[in-house]
This record gives sequence, C-alpha cells and structure tokens, in this order.
Amino acid sequence: MLAMQMDRIVSLADEDRPLSAVELPVPEPASNEILIKVNACGVCHTEIDEIEGRTPPPHLPVVLGHEVVGTVADLGVEVSSHRIGNRVGVGWIHSSTGGAHENLAPQFVATGRDVNGGYAEFMTVPASYAYVIPDSLEDVQAAPLLCAGAIGYRALRLTELQNGQRLGLTGFGGSAHIVLQLARHLFPDSRVCVFARDQKSREFARSLGAEWAGDTTDRAPQGLHAIIDTTPAWTPVVQALANLKPGGRLVINAIRKEEADKSALLALSYHEHLWLEREIKSVANITGADIAEFLPLAACIPIRSEIQTYPLQNANAALVSLKREPVTGAKVLII
Repeated sequence: MLAMQMDRIVSLADEDRPLSAVELPVPEPASNEILIKVNACGVCHTEIDEIEGRTPPPHLPVVLGHEVVGTVADLGVEVSSHRIGNRVGVGWIHSSTGGAHENLAPQFVATGRDVNGGYAEFMTVPASYAYVIPDSLEDVQAAPLLCAGAIGYRALRLTELQNGQRLGLTGFGGSAHIVLQLARHLFPDSRVCVFARDQKSREFARSLGAEWAGDTTDRAPQGLHAIIDTTPAWTPVVQALANLKPGGRLVINAIRKEEADKSALLALSYHEHLWLEREIKSVANITGADIAEFLPLAACIPIRSEIQTYPLQNANAALVSLKREPVTGAKVLII
C-alpha cells in the first residue's frame, strides 16, 4: 500500500518534503481490531508539532494522520460491532482505558503518532475506537470533524458557556470555524467574536455568523465570558486574557505551543490579565465519548467545513501550506 511516512524531525520553516512516499504491507487486524480502507484523512496542526519535534513520535518511521474516514475492509476474530463495508472514522484517540478521563490516562495511544495513522491506503484500529459516520456526511466533510471538530466540541464544553454569554475565538482555522457553527447552534443568543491575524479569515468568520472580527491584538466591543484559543502561538494567549471579563475563562486548545513568540509572556500582567478570578484551562487530547457525541450533532446541525483537498501523494504540500500560509477552513487528503 502507498503511505506518506515520517522518518525524521525537521523544521517546516525551511523543509518542503518532510514525509516520504513509501510502499508498506497492508496491516493485518489483531483480534480486537478492524482494517480500514482509508478514503480521506484530514491534515491537522498536530502533525506539524510531530514533524517539528514538539510532540515527537516515540519511534520512527511512523505514518501520520488522525482525522480518518474509510470503510471497514476486514475484521479481527473477536469483532462483532462492525461489518465489512461499514463507513467509520478514527480520531486522535487510537486506544485508552475507556473511562471518563481516558484522555488523561498514561495508557492513551495517539493515532498517527504512537501507531501508524491515516496518511495511507489502509490502517488498523481497535474496533471500539472506530465511530460510525452518519450517512449525511460526505467523507471529506467528516474527516476534519474527527479531530478539529470533536476537540472543538470538547473545548466549547470546557468553557462552561451559558446561552447569552459572549464567546471569543482566537485563531480561525480548521477547528475554530467548526466551533463557531456549533456555538451558534447550541447558544443561539450568544454573541461570538473572532480574533485572527489576516483579513480573509476575519471575513470568513463574519460570513459564518461572527458578530465581530478583529486582529489578534484588538479588543472586543465588550468583555467576553469565555475564549477558545486554537493557535500555536503565545501572543494570542496574553491578548485573549485581556479580552476576558472578570470571572472569564480562557480554554487553550493546542497540544503544544511554539517557541517563536514566547517572549510575549513577559507582557503578562497579573492585574490586567489574571486578577478578578480570570482563569486558564487547557484541552488535553480527546475521549471516545467526545467523538461519539459530536458526530451525530454535527450531522444534525449540519456543520459544513470549508475544505481544500489534496491527493495523498501531495501531503507534503498540504503540510507546508498549513505551516506557512493563512488558514481558511480545513485541508483533507484524498486517498
């Protein structure tokens, strides 16, 4: 089978081909696993964190990709929950304890980092961590929902937002543009403000229903009850805290932060940014329950992602674009 494989840690600032196209054997499912013929796989910023060494795979080489949609091609001998030909999805969680806090457990295994993922024609996963894709969702629409959407759903829940309270989104890429649609459905009386560096992203946010959109360093018309940060940088964290009203909560939805602008933290003022019971909460990984709950909701709303597609062989181009260019919507590999 064709796969795009990571075999070294490099900086995407100056490396255009971080992955290699290789031929690998089609994996065989273990007794509790299914074999998936991959149809589509989303491209996530976490893959950049893997390639650049902020969340490095425990071993190399490895096949990246954790926003996977495909059809069941084979079943392990113990599997009865799926049928060959069923359409399923796989997210960042490849396996864990199955408990309510499995995202925090040391047994957490990440798809496309700790084990091979979906930048390939086939992959395997434990049957209990493959989720039925609603019929109304096309493959390319469903792929970013498996991580960008589901982790956005988790982040929105962690804000503890109530209908009518004001929400901010800083960074407006693959996850935030899904969260905006989700928030408008769940909290119809809440105003949503978006902070993004480029004008195109701000216009895109307004087209999806954001009441206000400004630069990362701007101030919203009113203090916000909650803000979700989906950027890889530190400056938006400090600026978001300044936009919170007293008692507000900043939820950081990023697996790692880059070092480039870490000096921005020197501008952090206890009085301006943290006092009056403002707080920060991080999102760590994802649970199977997050994905299982979110997919039917996304189909019901329905959530529609802005999609840019690439052939599997062009995964490097997709990653370089995600690293170096403004992001509008999501990128998806077609296998």
